Amino acid sequence: MKCPACVPYSKPEPVRALLLIHLYTMMRKLLLSALLVVAGVCCAYAVEIKKMEPAFWWAGMTNPELQVLLYGDNISMSDVTVAGRDVRIKEIVRYENPNYLLLYLDLSDASPQTFDINLKQGKQQKKIPYELKQREADSKDRVGFNSADVLYLIMPDRFANGDTSNDVVTGMKEAKVDRSDAFARHGGDIKGINDHLDYIEDLGVTAIWLNPIQENDMPEGSYHGYAITDYYNVDRRFGTNEDFKSLVQNTHAKGMKVVMDMIFNHCGSENFLFRDMPSPDWFNFPEKYVQTSYKTTVQYDPYASGYDHKMALDGWFVESMPDLNQRNRHVARYLIQTSLWWIEYAGINGIRQDTHPYADFDFMAEWCKEVNEEYPDFNIVGETWYGNNVAISYWQKDSRLSAPKNSNLRCVMDFPLMDIMVKAFDEETDYGTGLNRIYDYLGQDIVYANPLELLVFLGNHDTSRFMKNATDASDFDRFRQAYTFLFTTRGIPQIYYGEEIGMFADKKDGDGGLRADFPGGWPGDNQNAFASAGRTSEQNQYRGFLQKLLKWRKNNDIIASGSLTHFSPQNGVYVYERRLGNKSVLVFINGTGKEQSVNMKQYKEAIYQNDVVDILSGSSYNLSGDLTLEKRGVLIFELAR
Repeated sequence: MKCPACVPYSKPEPVRALLLIHLYTMMRKLLLSALLVVAGVCCAYAVEIKKMEPAFWWAGMTNPELQVLLYGDNISMSDVTVAGRDVRIKEIVRYENPNYLLLYLDLSDASPQTFDINLKQGKQQKKIPYELKQREADSKDRVGFNSADVLYLIMPDRFANGDTSNDVVTGMKEAKVDRSDAFARHGGDIKGINDHLDYIEDLGVTAIWLNPIQENDMPEGSYHGYAITDYYNVDRRFGTNEDFKSLVQNTHAKGMKVVMDMIFNHCGSENFLFRDMPSPDWFNFPEKYVQTSYKTTVQYDPYASGYDHKMALDGWFVESMPDLNQRNRHVARYLIQTSLWWIEYAGINGIRQDTHPYADFDFMAEWCKEVNEEYPDFNIVGETWYGNNVAISYWQKDSRLSAPKNSNLRCVMDFPLMDIMVKAFDEETDYGTGLNRIYDYLGQDIVYANPLELLVFLGNHDTSRFMKNATDASDFDRFRQAYTFLFTTRGIPQIYYGEEIGMFADKKDGDGGLRADFPGGWPGDNQNAFASAGRTSEQNQYRGFLQKLLKWRKNNDIIASGSLTHFSPQNGVYVYERRLGNKSVLVFINGTGKEQSVNMKQYKEAIYQNDVVDILSGSSYNLSGDLTLEKRGVLIFELAR
């Protein structure tokens, strides 16, 4: 008969974990005292660590507390000491599951060094070297993304395949690449993005936002990256941590920023934290799958029931994504540290937080606060997917609607404006339709604490593309008006890869189609849209227009931070001004299918220069008399006092 101390803890299926862990705990309490003696007498087994997270840290962080998660068979029985200069143990957390130890270390006075974490069980000892690195001198001063930027959203699996050798990685659960299957992996990777940074920079955008690049070792269907199985490692099919760090450095060298997608609401069901839970309270509904209601209005609804609140926030997003319990302080610390680690390690400039309102409000507020205490100019944008601006404004930092609570979230996603733009540029502008929709919506910006910190977009990886079909993709006037408005209104614009060449897709045909491969990103592609010679004339027309507009917008302080004044549409023409100091930009958009003559008298307050040049066409105009706009026409003028 084997000594009980030599029998490894079994890893139960999640649905049975709760019962088995409690049974094991009862046995453990009865035997623990005897085991600590017997283990050193009747057997000798090595203390092995399967995971240590984070693998290293930095001295001199604003928050001096460090949580170190250790994972290995039966390690909770270990005596723990640390041998480091000015490194002190604050707390040791031992779980019902004996395969975990959580150490909380006080690094208040610690300097860069490598110290040992010592584990002892009977006569067996394990020394684990732990490195505290030196921070880069300007680490706290990194510049986050802001309204001077335009973000270019990339789904790494679908942009470009720069290294075919990592398409399939031995031992990972999805062992195929199939470009004919819209829901399978296609082989895009970090090197593919790196190889085309010149293309991205030449377009005129100033930041790239990547859908999640952390490991998603799921059986199938996780090409999108939102079922994380390892929070501290890049998915090997994309590359390595060092590959990602190099991508960030190369992007910075070209004058662009990097925004990293993160997910705190849930993880992938193959994550070791779920497969072998530290304790059941690390997850909501740990014993079985309970789906969220998706009705996150409960976060601000004054009439919300307790039941609805629990179902919305504690339910799982989908069955393969168990819901993390951020109200557990250890879970909260774990998640916060993962974000700080990536910021410090890779040098990113921003985070986009997925499903922001599905997680605990207080935790998310504390996370945003701590990140900005560490990096004052760093920016986070939360995915706040609601159909109305009141709900979205609730989540923005310093919102009057959430007082006395504060989300500390600077940037929120303006989904209602996306919905309105999609309609407005398809309609004739009349009372309540077309460009009047935009005018009325922007007139409600009083609900926002800071309209300049709204992410504005025409589509992303979860929505229909702005061009849903071939008919949309052949309408250059529609394209020209929409992107002119997007790049000149308040907020931080974001475009989705492929928009610049007229890629189209409709969500009703499935999410896989929204995430089609960029043509030319794979060896053997029939078309290479990364090169002018490989694009059609229509694709070059689209890209050329965006490039001109984006390069004009870059470093344009008037558009980045100027005030906005708009005039109610007259005869279908919408006019607005961005002003900063003694300079301004004046935009005219004709929301009708016929030529319009504009009486300039009503815009007199915005005109202090008669002779102007259209930024888009280079044509000269005089604003002292009536102005003629062609059907669906657009004009942009720069004026100075």
